[in-house]
Amino acid sequence: MSEQQRTAIATVCLSGALEDKLEAAAKAGFDGVEIFQPDLVATPLSPGEVRLRCADLGLSIDLYQPFRDLDSTDPARFAATLRRADHTFGVMEELGVDTVLVCSSVAADAVAEPDRIAEQLSAVAERARARGLRLAYEALAWGTHVSTWDASWDVVRRADHPALGLCLDSFHILSRRSDPAPIADLPGEKIFFLQLADAPSLDMDVLEWSRHHRLFPGQGAFDLSGLLAAVHAAGYAGPLSLEVFNDVFRQSDPLRAAVDARRSLTALTDHSLPVPLTGHAFVEVAGDSSTADVLAALGFSRTGVHRTKPVERWEQAGARILVNRAGAEAAVLAVGVEAADPPAAARRAARLGVPALPRERGPREADLAAVRAPDGTAVFFCRTGARDDWSGDFVPTDEPAVAGIGVTGIDHVGLAQPFDHFDEAALFYRSVLGLTAEGAGEYAAPFGLVRTRALADEQGTVRLALTVSRLRRGTWAPGVSEPQYVALACDDVLAAARAARALGAPLLDIPDNYYADVDARLAPAHLAEYRELGVLYEETPDGSYLQVCTEVVGGRLFLALTQRIGTDAGYGWTDAPVRMAAHRRSRLVREAAGAR
Repeated sequence: MSEQQRTAIATVCLSGALEDKLEAAAKAGFDGVEIFQPDLVATPLSPGEVRLRCADLGLSIDLYQPFRDLDSTDPARFAATLRRADHTFGVMEELGVDTVLVCSSVAADAVAEPDRIAEQLSAVAERARARGLRLAYEALAWGTHVSTWDASWDVVRRADHPALGLCLDSFHILSRRSDPAPIADLPGEKIFFLQLADAPSLDMDVLEWSRHHRLFPGQGAFDLSGLLAAVHAAGYAGPLSLEVFNDVFRQSDPLRAAVDARRSLTALTDHSLPVPLTGHAFVEVAGDSSTADVLAALGFSRTGVHRTKPVERWEQAGARILVNRAGAEAAVLAVGVEAADPPAAARRAARLGVPALPRERGPREADLAAVRAPDGTAVFFCRTGARDDWSGDFVPTDEPAVAGIGVTGIDHVGLAQPFDHFDEAALFYRSVLGLTAEGAGEYAAPFGLVRTRALADEQGTVRLALTVSRLRRGTWAPGVSEPQYVALACDDVLAAARAARALGAPLLDIPDNYYADVDARLAPAHLAEYRELGVLYEETPDGSYLQVCTEVVGGRLFLALTQRIGTDAGYGWTDAPVRMAAHRRSRLVREAAGAR
């Protein structure tokens, strides 16, 4: 995005009254807004007062929308359209906006012939031109007769009116799987406005998809970069504007949503490369002596104690876990990633609207760059072994090293997300860390549907698995609410699990029914050992993924021994319902034993 290209957001994207939305857009750094007509109708401010309020906030009003069902085969209906248009133009003059969005008709009496649609649009455009206004014609993906961008361009081309141009909307284009490349050949002056939205890949009615599941750029599966390149090639120089209909966003704090929206545009248009990552430096967890006991039973050695904080360093080969004994519920507190240039990574985060995490630093402690993810997890940019190495903050314990069990490093970190911030988290990790989506889906867990999203760097050295419960109602709590975990990489998970069991690790018991099912579906060669050690086994055409989980440590944390065979990029989600049910059973057994 060039310094000259302006940004805007439709008020429909945000929660609250119009006044809340305008203030949030301004604070988030947008240059302008699209005023959604229902928002204007609901405010006590007159259009002129809205204009003044926007000016006070430093916002331009770039679009008024929507004007629906313009064309009609019924003369009386079209006459009513002209009266409605004159009223709309008067409102626009008071608002100080010169462009109105005209949607293709979805009515039963919509005109089918392109020449006649062009004729009716021209009639309204002429009335707009007389008042110094313009119509931006948009093809709704569910329009009765005009439902693709090229069909809308055909109508605009036939009309050939100076006050009539196109509004291109990425959702309507990409949801129909239309090819945006020919947009590059359009005359740029006829593209009056551009609206951007992302979306997940869903197989559903396009209207429902549009009304409830749009996302900010970078949160979904659309190729917005390709579309934007075509629009720019055509010569479009207007604002990049977001129009996102999303049930969660419209119930979220408007400023937080606006900041996330602005970040999405920065990430979309920032062509600088993310700072390369080379692995997990550490994972910090809240814990106590029981957490330390589990780590010891998994072959970790306590190698250091923090100079000023109640934090211990536990290591095994390339896996480093910090245990913070400050008293919080057991959970993942921070993730440290190895970055080629930590200060540059922090500067990139700042450009994306993510401020540095304030930290208290004692004498001789490393000045680490850190930011906070949407769920509160701290993310540290590290370069282990460099001059300002984080590991220097720890005083060696000089305790004898424990014989490892075969853990080689951290495979990935599983982070359960708050419902309202799942998509925000995906954008955060994709934009700030430069991770890409490895897969997304959902599974039916014992306590409701769970959404999943896997993210990784290009080399697969940093992996995150995000989950969120789709819906949570009622007051009864499942055995383990929103579990988080650290997955430990092993070259031989069977040998590692056997060694861990010998050391007393609390490995999770998996029911025999699971292994009977695995045998029927996959017939793996080592089924007897899998049953003996509680191994969960997934198989794809590209490989397999094996994991052995511990019981939950403290509130919602567990650890997993994992092995990848072949090129499979799985995360154990096929077997997650089995694991969740087993975790609940183990917790209930422990609670019952404690009550006796």
